[in-house]
Amino acid sequence: MSHSGGRRGRGVGRASRVEHVTDSSLPLAVFDLDNTLADTAHRQRFLEREPRDWDGFFAAAPQDPPIAEGVALVLESARECEVVYLTGRPERCRRDTLDWLAAHGLPEGRVYMRRDNDRRPARRTKLEILRRLAGTRDVRVLVDDDELVCEDAERAGFRVVRARWTAPSAELKVAQERDGRT
Repeated sequence: MSHSGGRRGRGVGRASRVEHVTDSSLPLAVFDLDNTLADTAHRQRFLEREPRDWDGFFAAAPQDPPIAEGVALVLESARECEVVYLTGRPERCRRDTLDWLAAHGLPEGRVYMRRDNDRRPARRTKLEILRRLAGTRDVRVLVDDDELVCEDAERAGFRVVRARWTAPSAELKVAQERDGRT
């Protein structure tokens, strides 16, 4: 796994850091982005048409407002854990994602993204990365809004906090599960 600052990774689970120093003695707190920390409601319209406008959907991500409940939880977690971000966003969104995290004062941490051409369901890609992380570190918690991701993570023995602070989006659920897009 690459943890190179600023370079774009190409594989599932490649991470970069946002000016971050890893303390391997700390447990990990793993946070999803979309509808956990970033409110995607304003860009759902791009998924409500056929064909779905993925370029428009991801291009609008830098304008996502932060979600107060998620931000409070990530800030609280950062006091005792190393924060890691695990998103289904494609790798091509890395720069916008890193800029968004920094602009909203979120804790520095590795960011794991899916390969641009990876269309597997989010529950598969995220669980794969969680297991990899757990192979070397204590994963204290996963915070995610996707029920299927949460269910699979719980079945695998991870502690999960369901991010239920935004209205569920049927379009985003399809995007995560069937289309393997976020």
